[in-house]
Amino acid sequence: MDQSRFGSRGVLDCDRSRRRFVQGLAAGACVLAGPPRGWGGVPLASGQAADSVREDPGSVLRGTDIHLEIGACQVNFTGKRRSATVVNGRLPAPQLYLRQGDTVTIRVSNSLTVPTSIHWHGMIVPADMDGVPGISFNGIPPGAAFVYRFQLRQAGTYWYHSHSRFQEQIGLYGPIVIQPAGGERQHADREHVLLLSDWTDLDPEHIYRLLKVQSDYFNYGRRTVPEFFADVRREGFAQAMAERAMWGRMRMNATDLLDVSGHAYTYLLNGTTPTGNWTGLFRRGERVRLRIINGSSMSFFDVRIPGLPLTVIAADGQDVEPLTVDEFRIGAAEVYDVLVEPKDDRAYTIFAQALDASGYARGTLAPAPGLTAGIPPLDPRPNLSMADMGMSAADDRGSMAMDRAHMGMSPMAMNHMGHGSVPGHPGPNVDSIVPQPTTRLDDPGVGLRSSGRRVLTYADLHTIGGPLDAREPSREIRLHLTGHMQRFVWSFDGHKFSDSQPLRFNYGERLRVVLVNDSMMTHPIHLHGMWSEVESADGQFLVRKHTVVVQPGQQLSYGVSANALGRWAFHCHLLYHMEAGMFREVVVAQGEGSDSQS
Repeated sequence: MDQSRFGSRGVLDCDRSRRRFVQGLAAGACVLAGPPRGWGGVPLASGQAADSVREDPGSVLRGTDIHLEIGACQVNFTGKRRSATVVNGRLPAPQLYLRQGDTVTIRVSNSLTVPTSIHWHGMIVPADMDGVPGISFNGIPPGAAFVYRFQLRQAGTYWYHSHSRFQEQIGLYGPIVIQPAGGERQHADREHVLLLSDWTDLDPEHIYRLLKVQSDYFNYGRRTVPEFFADVRREGFAQAMAERAMWGRMRMNATDLLDVSGHAYTYLLNGTTPTGNWTGLFRRGERVRLRIINGSSMSFFDVRIPGLPLTVIAADGQDVEPLTVDEFRIGAAEVYDVLVEPKDDRAYTIFAQALDASGYARGTLAPAPGLTAGIPPLDPRPNLSMADMGMSAADDRGSMAMDRAHMGMSPMAMNHMGHGSVPGHPGPNVDSIVPQPTTRLDDPGVGLRSSGRRVLTYADLHTIGGPLDAREPSREIRLHLTGHMQRFVWSFDGHKFSDSQPLRFNYGERLRVVLVNDSMMTHPIHLHGMWSEVESADGQFLVRKHTVVVQPGQQLSYGVSANALGRWAFHCHLLYHMEAGMFREVVVAQGEGSDSQS
């Protein structure tokens, strides 16, 4: 990474403050902070503090008056020193432990030589406190400070991160826990925060340039000739050949699951590499709450703890009806809280495998420090199928979802794209459309359908208390998630952010947002300032979320109450997708007419 972009003023003098350097091969951490210890490790019941992990001073900030300083610091996760963007000298940033109902004042000062920002992800705050440069405020200039002040109107697990270019990728993210005013719905004896992320030694600007030149640059899992013959033996020559021809016509690759893979990333759990083995303690028979946050820039993780069932009790900070699974997929920016009850005095591995099986983050739950458990092997690398692109065998192996160079848009396709969508033809920013999108809320996703494990799906999730607003939507906004893989351009309805007009919500109205994923990538879509209340295929409320994952070829809808005046961001939370154009502005205003998307 080009450290000169921060300048000497932006690099913290870490060695002077604490003369130790943690080698990243064991437990990569900022020089100043040392390895993160004890996030959420203090038992929740009295009389148990003796066996808890000692909390690193400064790793957790409490109260209503908090100061955060954003700067740069040398880190080492792979044996190479690199510059990271950090908060209070820490990567990840300190955990904020807050209380529902309080009004907090958070002063953020910028010691970098470039502008910065902090967005409070999933938190309902006034528009001018949301922290998105160019939308809700101007950003925080070098050497300046910005004071965030807002009331905590919710409880649960959330997180915060930079919304300035690629700072999130190089370390500016941290967890938030907000205690409910009336106490937790689910009892736990202790809790741990598990923050997943993806670190790269490469300059993010260089990664972005590589993706623009060759979008599958980091895909080292392309299918081989021996795999073709294995498919022939399993499916027959005609089927295998037709399936390869389909992907060829679409100029796509069935293994292109993540734009940036484990070949460029080191996956972290609480800022610690798999070799470093972050450890959280428990006592046998305790109920342990795990607050699991995907703070990565570009990664989906499949999370499980072999030998321990996971009882899901909250999604994106909102309590759900408890259900027990073996595994769940968590998209970038999503949050799940689970309960586990270890019955034995032994170690358990926390295993978070990247969606494309190119690597993993790993930690341990144990009754004493220093214990480890076996690490499961990576699952076989999954491949996308016709079903993932909204097609069946009757669709002539992809002839209806063709590359724009091979087709003119038919009247049927034009109708499918809908009013206000890509006009007349896919255009330069769209390389495919899905002819028959399906809801598939009960689909765990590619690679998990035949794992033999109980896997969480959106259809399983039911937020306790029902929707916040029981009104039927007065209008519908339909948006297509579009992209051009070869050019690495991402968009809504074929329009990059630079070419788009704001979506306009009328203050006080109830809307239905319908998302149709015409791309082969899975997108986590985040609407700032308002909740997204996911519906079943027949329009029934399921779950309240701040980040909604839309699979390839999927159509998904959710209700939104436009109760937050101001300008808001609406975007894919894959960082490089957002920067490549999958971003829109939403304006909530009094007396505005409906826009062209209605």
